[in-house]
Amino acid sequence: MKYYLVAGEASGDLHGSKLMRALKMKDPNADFRYYGGDKMQSEGGVLVRHFRDTAVMGFINVVLNLRKILSNIEFCKKDLKEYAPDVLILIDYPGFNLKIAKYAKEELGLRVIYYIPPKIWAWKEHRVEQIKKYVDEVYAIFPFEVDFYAKHGVKATYVGNPCVESILGRAITPKGEFLKKNFLEDKPIIALLPGSRAQEVKSSLPIYRALVGEKFKDYQFVLAATSAVNQELYSEIGDLKLVFDQTYDLLTHASAAVVNSGTATLETALIGTPQVVCYHVAFGRLAYAIFSRVLKISHVSLVNIIARKGVVKELLAHFFTAENTSAELEKLLFDTAYRNEILSGYAEISQTLGTTIAAVTAAELITCSKK
Repeated sequence: MKYYLVAGEASGDLHGSKLMRALKMKDPNADFRYYGGDKMQSEGGVLVRHFRDTAVMGFINVVLNLRKILSNIEFCKKDLKEYAPDVLILIDYPGFNLKIAKYAKEELGLRVIYYIPPKIWAWKEHRVEQIKKYVDEVYAIFPFEVDFYAKHGVKATYVGNPCVESILGRAITPKGEFLKKNFLEDKPIIALLPGSRAQEVKSSLPIYRALVGEKFKDYQFVLAATSAVNQELYSEIGDLKLVFDQTYDLLTHASAAVVNSGTATLETALIGTPQVVCYHVAFGRLAYAIFSRVLKISHVSLVNIIARKGVVKELLAHFFTAENTSAELEKLLFDTAYRNEILSGYAEISQTLGTTIAAVTAAELITCSKK
């Protein structure tokens, strides 16, 4: 079969590469053409556009890069028509992918699959109508999404969550070796996960630095850094320690974690490290008020969304301060009953997600189903 995939960000590139690998296992004659990145390219086929040239974040950037975005969309349509695949597989990236889905279905009559659909249950719920019209199959990575889509008359299949595969398949470095390799002290760790975007790191560092002090003198604060960004981001870490590209090991050996809201919150839960979820935004109070009206959900962290209750504390916008974070860390580290309650919530989440490998399940559905 001929497969055309569209992934517009780093996470989509990762998930796309795993899906391609699984498809090759099911279909030895698989032929790929795609928008993606280095990881997908390592699986073979033809990379049409790299996500570095297509990813645009934020309303202002979208406006400033509108001509570039439209050009990429038109090129994708033309390329899709010329390639004439058996199936089009879309991975998140809704602003771009929903336009491609419409063209593929209306103009080309292709079979359209959405693997890892956008989080329209959180906001922009109206997009479900586009999915209903232009997408044949939705492969969800959160169990509750099946009910959400069913409510709108769309059939969705839960294929498993990619984080489950990542955590179950991880290799764990022994703690002593991990400490030695990273020149860390032999004392308990508090992990700091600011995310990988420059603005997230910049806004979090001042609060992280303020946490270091007498209250946590028996602990070391260790920042999860990534070599994929400009290293100058980490030039003002003060008394914090750094480890590069070892987030899973860091979380495994940490007593508690301060985690920027995103997929990392779910990974932290599956590893089993008590956490406080944080997210800084400019104009905190105003932004919080606006998003409280726009968002359709009562929690923002994946941990709490999946659990459908407040398993972990969320410190968002103007609530993300050194004082509030410090107070929550005290509870995570020293209140045994509180820690156990969080760990119990984690166990429920793990059971809800199951152990199904998302890419493998999706590949089975794609290769077995008919147009």
